[in-house]
Amino acid sequence: MNWRIKMYKCIIVDDEPIARRIIKNHLVHFSEFSVEKECSNALEAMTVLSKQKIDIMFCDIQMPQITGIDFIRSLNHPPKVIFTTAYRDYAVDAFELNVVDYLVKPISFERFAKAINKILENKEIVIADVKQTEIGDNNPNYIFLKADKKHHKINLNEILWFESLGDYILVYTETGKITTKERIGVIAEMLPKENFIRIHRSFIVSINKINSIGPGFVEAGKKKLPIGRLYKSEVNELLKSKNN
Repeated sequence: MNWRIKMYKCIIVDDEPIARRIIKNHLVHFSEFSVEKECSNALEAMTVLSKQKIDIMFCDIQMPQITGIDFIRSLNHPPKVIFTTAYRDYAVDAFELNVVDYLVKPISFERFAKAINKILENKEIVIADVKQTEIGDNNPNYIFLKADKKHHKINLNEILWFESLGDYILVYTETGKITTKERIGVIAEMLPKENFIRIHRSFIVSINKINSIGPGFVEAGKKKLPIGRLYKSEVNELLKSKNN
């Protein structure tokens, strides 16, 4: 079995070169983080996000053209965000966006390390190079998720749906459920897109476990799960593909 510890690709978004350099120097001490790009404004960062997957974004708030707050609000699927700012006034707005942390400049290494540890504490072991298989295959796909101080091997073919509860995920399977400390965006990246669909900001469903799709809901495992407004198009595309 080939497994790896998750590595984090980062971008730093700040209009002050010195501020970018400080964050980059802090990150040097954490081998699991790599700086993919430094951006002087949100528009540059938007271009980077459109071209490659970024796990962590260190983002200033007061920047030219668009603030960091408005920038994050504009993204449909933002990476994990750590705000780095000279202003304390935006903390409430920032945490409403479910950011990892809010660092006030000047940022000491000790305070920076605490923010990084919030990410590392949620880190899971993931499986690399997993082959795709069909339902009923003798060697189904699987993932490892941490719960009860150990890593549980979960067959993807047995999963009904995932439900997000803030920083925790409930994994509903054919035999029960598991609670793991993780964010639903991270889970979404681990799953094969042809087998799972995100129907709501709080729900990911196994396509093979969907019994019916109605107006505003998906039924799986005798439970109706809501379809979020932002995910209706994905559900409609699924219906079209299955009907063709």
